[in-house]
Amino acid sequence: MPYSTAGKNLMLDALRGTNPTVAIAYASLHTASPGDTGANEVTGGSPAYARKAITIAAASGGEVAASNQPVFDVPGSTTVTHVGFWSAVSGGTFLGYADVTDETFASQGTYTLTSATLDLNA
Repeated sequence: MPYSTAGKNLMLDALRGTNPTVAIAYASLHTASPGDTGANEVTGGSPAYARKAITIAAASGGEVAASNQPVFDVPGSTTVTHVGFWSAVSGGTFLGYADVTDETFASQGTYTLTSATLDLNA
């Protein structure tokens, strides 16, 4: 049975909640699909890559979107293909991901996450 838009919004808003085990609080960058575990996360660089705090707006129409634009340090010879969502800056629970337009870094640079959406309508 498909979920209603109200049901989808309720589920997504739970990911914005105050429970640190299941609330989206950090974003990550990935070099291939993260799957269900958050695999293929970017590593290395100088300054070093790290997850960044992210703010998620209220659900609407069965999707949620980032309401800030975190900036990541990315090492050279890296292609960013996905953004992931986590409950913690280190370890934590992997909660989902979104495809982004591939961006290749020949040398050390920065990646600004200008938009990211988790969509239950797909």
